[in-house]
Amino acid sequence: MAKKKKEEIIDMTPDMPAKDQPITEMLETNYMPYAMSVIVSRAIPEIDGFKPSHRKLLYTMYKMGLMTKERTKSANAVGQTMKLNPHGDAAIYETMVRMTRGNAALLHPYVDSKGNFGKQYSRDMAYAASRYTEVKLEKFCEFIFDGIDKDAVDFIDNYDGTMKEPTLLPAAFPSVLVNSNQGIAVGMASNICSFNLKEVCEATIAHMKDPSDDLLEIMPAPDFSGGGQILYDKKTMKEIYETGRGSVRIRGKYNSDPKKNTIEIYEIPYTTTCEAIIDEICELVKQGKIKEISDIRDATDINGLKIIIECKRGTDHDALMTKLFKFTKLESPFACNFNVLIDGSPKVLGVYGLMDEWLKWRRECIKRETAFDLGKKKERLHLLEGLAKILLDIDKAISIIRNTELEEDVVPNLMKGFGIDEIQAEYVAEIKLRNINKQYILNRTADIAKLNEEIADLEDFLNKPKRIDNKIIEVLKNVIKKYAQDRKSEVVMQDDVEVFTPGQEIEDYNVRIMLTKHGYLKKHTLVSLRSAGELKTKEDDEIFIDVEASNLNDILIFTDKANVYKAKAYELDDTKPSEYGHYLPGTLGMEDGENIQFMIVTKDYKGNLLIGFENGKVALFPINVYETKQNRKKLINAFFGGSRAISFIVLNENENPDLVAQSDISKAAVFESSLVPLKSTRTTQGVQLLTSKRGSKMVSIKRVEDVSFKDPEYFRIRRLPAVGYFIKDDLMMDKQINLNLEGI
Repeated sequence: MAKKKKEEIIDMTPDMPAKDQPITEMLETNYMPYAMSVIVSRAIPEIDGFKPSHRKLLYTMYKMGLMTKERTKSANAVGQTMKLNPHGDAAIYETMVRMTRGNAALLHPYVDSKGNFGKQYSRDMAYAASRYTEVKLEKFCEFIFDGIDKDAVDFIDNYDGTMKEPTLLPAAFPSVLVNSNQGIAVGMASNICSFNLKEVCEATIAHMKDPSDDLLEIMPAPDFSGGGQILYDKKTMKEIYETGRGSVRIRGKYNSDPKKNTIEIYEIPYTTTCEAIIDEICELVKQGKIKEISDIRDATDINGLKIIIECKRGTDHDALMTKLFKFTKLESPFACNFNVLIDGSPKVLGVYGLMDEWLKWRRECIKRETAFDLGKKKERLHLLEGLAKILLDIDKAISIIRNTELEEDVVPNLMKGFGIDEIQAEYVAEIKLRNINKQYILNRTADIAKLNEEIADLEDFLNKPKRIDNKIIEVLKNVIKKYAQDRKSEVVMQDDVEVFTPGQEIEDYNVRIMLTKHGYLKKHTLVSLRSAGELKTKEDDEIFIDVEASNLNDILIFTDKANVYKAKAYELDDTKPSEYGHYLPGTLGMEDGENIQFMIVTKDYKGNLLIGFENGKVALFPINVYETKQNRKKLINAFFGGSRAISFIVLNENENPDLVAQSDISKAAVFESSLVPLKSTRTTQGVQLLTSKRGSKMVSIKRVEDVSFKDPEYFRIRRLPAVGYFIKDDLMMDKQINLNLEGI
């Protein structure tokens, strides 16, 4: 039997060649459904402000009665949520944690919590297990679920078809803007910052009354649960409000105690944690970039976040904090990307767009609630109208019921006897015998007139958009009245805050910067040079560039691969005359086989750079093309790389010196530098200077005073290009002419 079974298994898996599948077909059938599922059903919030995981959890807690009941164990709420959310309990509990008051991640938490839920501003403060903590819904959620039992939103089957769940929650205010929400989908992401509840509601009311209103006057900037300072830039903020994209910069807050010589940081940007900030500060101290700090500790306790920095004597606390804002996450950006699902499709909308979509959706919710109430009242009126007909002859109704032999004939007989429909007859038939009296019937039918008025009012309400908008405004005002709170994040003008600049803490002094042929850079103070003897270099090495500079200057290193490496002079330690210096290929992270050709030391990037190439061309462009705001360390394609560079000459502004170009066939040409046109791009090929003869190459360009010509005018050319003139011995002061390229 075992052998036969084995043979059957072999037959079931025949050795057939795999069928090739086009990559486009594979992506369409296998990957795209997954990608769409992540986008639509997991990562991107919808117009109600919730992702599916949030919505399922809150709705489960609502159905558990946790709006009014006492708290229950978190594990209980998580377990019930698994009936709607087919994920593990750990994932559901993590979702719950972020929504709690205890975690402090949201401006207006949805979950009232008891126990340790960690803190949003702490990386290491872990939350307790779900069996130890307790939760219920915040009273604030009354405006999240208002109307959910009146058909305000659609309901769908859960994953196994045993329950119903809402597709959206009928939030009575723009919750999508009130609490921050982040999500990473496939090929897209969402990052929505939070705004102050009062400001959002007031701005929505103003937008309803006049869509052209400038909402920045009412809602100037986001508001984060962690507080901090919003560095306000109106242009950037307006872009966020209009497009949904942009970056908001947040700074931490601190107090300074001159007596104790300490700084206490008590609010940090929403995007970071106190441990991350402490780690960054410690690293800066280790690297020697910050020398004013003697100790730092995390003093966060039950009262909230607290980082204490102990400073050395004589420290300027404000200057130190300015430096920390520059080099740590104490000042961090929040990159806005208001990507939400609208009718199942992701859209990036600004604040104005989100408000328009929310109002469109909210109006529909109110219409559905009103239609639900209208239907209930019409049903009630229909029943009472049938009951009113019984009032005309109660004895007849009793007689019909008493004289009917079969139970199933009672309703049809009542319908015939009083001319009422089946629903009305069923209602009359269900009345208890004790209630079939004139008083009971009169009390019930007295509501008919009132119901008719209410029905007429509801129908009028549905037909008048203005009344619907007034209802929305009324609810928004009620939200403000009940749950408005002051801003937590302070708004400060970006131009009013002090910004760190390197000169604030870096000592400025004169230095000599020298570059050797082997790539060693020596940085000497003038004091060290006065008492120094011979400067030390390797046996076969020598200094070929020597400039006086400032410790705040930038150093530009040009290589034979058309790259330029940038460094700050103050980033390189001072060297002693007895040391070789900094080996730049290692210090700057140069490529293997890359050789240094030239160096420029500058502070203001003024002047022009002239580069000569082996193919006889020469390029002239301003040095400021290498000035970058991003402080980049390496610039690729920094100059024309189509031919080997053989000479670099820095020209001051308005300087037009005479230069001499020499070729490898002993020809030379003296020309005025003004003949070379100034270009604006650093990769320019330049213009032809020397015309190649029999494959000749240009080997150098130098200033005339650096070449030993008796009569430079003999070699003078008036326009470019030129062939040049042969160099004869009788034209030279020194018969030896250095045509090699060493040192370049």
